[in-house]
Amino acid sequence: MFNKYSIKNYNFKLVLLVLLITGFGTVIIYSADHTYLKKQLMGLVLCVTAMFVVSVIDYKWVAKYWPLLYAGNLIMLIALRFIGKNVNGATRWFAIGSFATVQPSEFSKILLIICASVFLTKYKEKLNTPKVLLTFAGFCAVPLFLIYKQPDLSTTIDITLILFCVLFTAGLSYKLIGIFTLIMIPIVGSFLWYIQRPDQKLLDDYQLGRVLAFIYPQDYLQTTGYQQNNSVMAIGSGMLKGKGLNTSSLATVKESNLVSEQQTDFIFSVVGEELGFIGCIFLIAIIILIVLQCIKIARKADDTTGMLIATGVASVIAIQTFINIGVATAVLPNTGLPLPFISYGLSSLLSSCIGIGLVLNVGLQKRKY
Repeated sequence: MFNKYSIKNYNFKLVLLVLLITGFGTVIIYSADHTYLKKQLMGLVLCVTAMFVVSVIDYKWVAKYWPLLYAGNLIMLIALRFIGKNVNGATRWFAIGSFATVQPSEFSKILLIICASVFLTKYKEKLNTPKVLLTFAGFCAVPLFLIYKQPDLSTTIDITLILFCVLFTAGLSYKLIGIFTLIMIPIVGSFLWYIQRPDQKLLDDYQLGRVLAFIYPQDYLQTTGYQQNNSVMAIGSGMLKGKGLNTSSLATVKESNLVSEQQTDFIFSVVGEELGFIGCIFLIAIIILIVLQCIKIARKADDTTGMLIATGVASVIAIQTFINIGVATAVLPNTGLPLPFISYGLSSLLSSCIGIGLVLNVGLQKRKY
């Protein structure tokens, strides 16, 4: 479980980048709503501690117990349907007393990355055969279906993209990717046509509204598209240098409460408004550097499983950042994905820090040249 590691192999660059981005996120959360500061600081201490603890646990030892991790993930997601906390028609959280909630789907990302990495390593020689690909699809489909039924379509899509990145890195054939793309084009077109029919059954009303608001933005300016429109206005109003952190001017979107719960999914609008273009570029640059460090560790991993785990964690951070900022700038339809290390929420932060801890351990066991 615990090995003797060489301190020279510990990636302090990645640690410093994570500490920098989480500190930055705490400042932004305080500026968005100072009442969340105490919980965020307590959560940050827990999450950073978890990162360091996980970083010295042998990922190969963890990977050996992937069947238990997979089963535990399923039990957690099934239990959610019976004892989960329902908020606005969605059951995505376990309540911990009256002061906190835990979102299991955030931890499912890391658990599925580990399980998928072990599975793909085991069958890497036969990866591009129909039997292995169909087995892998079924392997992933069960937990994804449970997350979809919460309902949580955005997280389902997010995890699907993450697992595809892991599959691609494992050696998925470019020919199969091309065939899949050609098949998906008419399917997506048919899907967009079907959901606009009055008798469609695929999407819930709120999901349909978000998709239609993206396709026909002018028709939803004051309804479904209201949050995104105000987010874009906030980001644009910050211009180059922003209006300043924790500004109390009534001329801000934050003080006017035009974007509700701004400390969570739309926290990038706070960065844009208060720190301007410079602040946005700084944030994106730090996240890119974190992703690149994860990829660097993946390239030097001791085995295929370690490479895939590090790639999966890099994919989590990159994909969620792209989607979150895409939503905040109205480039993508509105979803409920947090911005890694920045958005308020213990589950998201803890999941990200555990993922980074795994990557650090992969780095500690890099190939010997």
